[in-house]
This record gives sequence, C-alpha cells and structure tokens, in this order.
Amino acid sequence: MTSTHAFWLAGRQVTGEDTFDVTSPWDGRLVGKVGVPTDAQVEEAVAAAYAVRDEFAATPAHVRAAALDHVSRRLVERTEEIARLISAENGKPVKWARGEVGRAVSVFRLAAEEARRFNGGEAQRLDTDAGGQGRLALIRRFPKGVVLGIAPFNFPLNLCAHKIAPAIAAGVPIILKPAPATPLSGLVIGELLAETELPAGAWSILPVPNDRMPALVQDERLPVISFTGSEKVGYAIMDSVPRKHCTLELGGNGAAVVLADYASDADLDWAAQRIATFSNYQGGQSCISVQRVIADAAVYDRLLPRIVAAVEAQVTGDPSDEKTDVGPLVSEDAARRVEAWVDEAVTAGARLLTGGKREGAAYAPTVLTDVPADVTIACEEVFGPVLTVQKAAGETAAFAAANDSKYGLQTGVFTHDVQAAFRAHRALEVGGVVIGDVPSYRADQMPYGGAKQSGVGREGVKFAMDDYTYERVLVLTGLAL
Repeated sequence: MTSTHAFWLAGRQVTGEDTFDVTSPWDGRLVGKVGVPTDAQVEEAVAAAYAVRDEFAATPAHVRAAALDHVSRRLVERTEEIARLISAENGKPVKWARGEVGRAVSVFRLAAEEARRFNGGEAQRLDTDAGGQGRLALIRRFPKGVVLGIAPFNFPLNLCAHKIAPAIAAGVPIILKPAPATPLSGLVIGELLAETELPAGAWSILPVPNDRMPALVQDERLPVISFTGSEKVGYAIMDSVPRKHCTLELGGNGAAVVLADYASDADLDWAAQRIATFSNYQGGQSCISVQRVIADAAVYDRLLPRIVAAVEAQVTGDPSDEKTDVGPLVSEDAARRVEAWVDEAVTAGARLLTGGKREGAAYAPTVLTDVPADVTIACEEVFGPVLTVQKAAGETAAFAAANDSKYGLQTGVFTHDVQAAFRAHRALEVGGVVIGDVPSYRADQMPYGGAKQSGVGREGVKFAMDDYTYERVLVLTGLAL
C-alpha cells in the first residue's frame, strides 16, 4: 500500500477528505497519494498566516536564520532520498535531481545569511536643503503582507525553496501551492520546517487543485503573489488582481549566440557540448534551456555537425539510471504537444537533422534547421528537448535574431571579445546575459527574471525579499548632525 502524504497547515501536518495520485511520467507507477485540503482547511491556513503577520515580522533575525540553516543542513542529510523522490514524481534523471537538491541547499543557506543582515536600516541626511536642517531619515523594509507562492513542476523542490526561503528570511508569512503533478518534493520542505521554532501560521504548504486557485488569488489577505509557470496563467493572474503585487517568472525560448571569434576547434567543441546538454537537461523543461542557436556564418558550417553529434550522444531512458541524461517529459500530453510542433515545422519546410520521435511521455533529443519564422516552435516556448539552429550574418544580425522573440529571459553569448560582451549586455532584451556559456546558467543568489513576456519582477533570495517588502521611512527631527 502506498501511504497518503499529509500536507502542512499552519505548521502542522494534516490530511483532507480526498486524495489524488502522483504517478511517474516514466512508467506510470504510483509514487504517492496526497491529501487535498478542504475549503475550510484552506481558510484556516490563510487566517492563521494573516493573524501571525505582525508577530512573524518581529521575530528576531537569529530565529529565522537558525530555521533556514536547519533546513539547509537537513536537505544535505537527505539528498539521495529527496533526489530519488524528485526523479520519481517528475521524471528528471537522478543525476540532475541531485543537482536540484544541492541548489535548494544553497537557497536556504543564502536565505539564512540574508536574514542576518536584512533590514539593518539605511540612514539618509535630509539637511541638504535648509528645510531639512536637523533631520535624518532612517529607511527600513517591512512586509507587504502574506505571500501566495505558486510553484511549477519542472523544479519541484528548488522553485518551492525560492518562494519559501526568502519569505522566512524577511519575516513574511507564506502560503505555498506546489504543482499538482509534483507536490511531494515541496511537502518535504514542510517536514524540515516543522522541526524548527518558527511561529505557527508562518507557513503552510497546500496542494490545492488548480481549479480552486482563483479564490486564493482573489483573497485580499494575500496581497503578494509570486508565480512561476506559464505565460498564459501568469498574466491571467495579474490581470485578475491588478492592485496586488505580482512577481511573475514566466517562459522563454532561450538563445545561444555563437560569434565569429569563437572559432577554434576547442571553442566549437565546448559550445556544441554545452548547447546539447542544456537543450536537453530536465527534458528541455527549463525556462532557460537552449531552444535556439544563432551562429555567425563564419562558424555555422563547423558548429552544426558538432551540435548534432553532441545531441545524439545524449543518453535517454530510465531517469533512475545513473547514466541517463534525458528522461521523459512530465506527461504524455506534453510529449504529444512537442511532437505536434516539430511535425508542423517539418511539414512547413524545416529540416530534421536528428530526433523527432516520441515514445509515450519521452521525446527524442531533436535538432531542426531552416525553420520557418511563423511556425509555432519558432515563436513559442517548446519546453521540450528540441533545438533549432540558424545562421546569422555577423554580430548585429545575430543579436537582432536573438531579440526577435516575444520572450526575454536569458541569452548565452559565446565570445572571447570583452567589447562584444558589453555590446551584448546593451543590445539584448533579456533579464540576463551569460558570456562564454549557454543561457541556462543560474546562480540562486543573482537576480533572475525576464523582460518582455518572460515576466515581471526578480527572484534570487535578496531580490525576492525586496519584492515581498516595501520601504518605510522614519524621519527624526531636531538632531545635531
């Protein structure tokens, strides 16, 4: 018998009246049953978070930091167990799942560090004009209110960590909704938080079905929404609550630009290997996976066969196998969508160089060239192991091609030219530019988010804390400055 996983309501473990199944996208086996919160339990969690908000904001920094440090240490201790759980519910190869646990370890550690230095206050002299003589402003940050965090399936542990850890660090209560397909990893965070001394009500982890989310989104006691997921859902949330503060980390169709100076055999081998790896890692189900390669005409003919060979060398199969590089997508429906997009492109004239085959929820790593500009795969986020390669006539044309997208999350630029790096930073309409590597690099402490339709606001521990709080000024009068 598979046990039913309880959820976390105001810091305690409870079950609901109903359950739902979590199954493996690889083989369909039952991974676990999860309790579904009732409407009354959701109300209890929101009311508890709202009631504790002042107490939690006043919690000493050392208490919040100690809790975050504890979670970080416990994640290390349970790395293999949690990695296997991620792999089972998500289909992620276990070697990538271990990396995800390692990143969550860092997120909680970084949050503990930020908790210790957050809100020290900034003093500002106001006697720059005669009317401010003897006055000093002290600027501190205070919570905007309870956060509703909504996490996606593709990083079921680390993207839950990116919602919860900054909230705790800033003393902000949070209600977290993990993705319905992958709730088990997020619920593990609850197990670890329950071992700490944080105030009851400061956090809840509720696997609420998607069709019941509008009521939570609309609840006035939850003035901050942090959402990671699809463009369609994210903007629907923002449009429905225009007076709330929304942070949206949405999609992308990340470009890797290879400039003409990146021309040695070693350069091109490195670029091809990184492109192949990070167009296919997580099954291509990452907002910053490589979807588009834009290569200068001077290196295109030498780069393309290297990319195809590197993609074909990716090991596909059982995600629990240590040798597997590419596992299944999160569902068979997701794989069918990718299949339909590739077939549409090929019918319209694109050349299929490798891949293009589906088996259940698995889709073979795929490379396309000569892709028409108006087909779906050229315009939308594929969120699968598919790569398109195109030629550009020089740096200016390459940057223009990278910008020719409604998305703007991150771009990678392979170049040795520091001046070209700064030109890329100025020209590319994205939230992050990575030089000498693919767009898929993310450090969990850096500001992470996009431009255009890739979202609004920034994640990254310190930047999320800023998003969850606002500045409040204290003016002191009659001081001898």
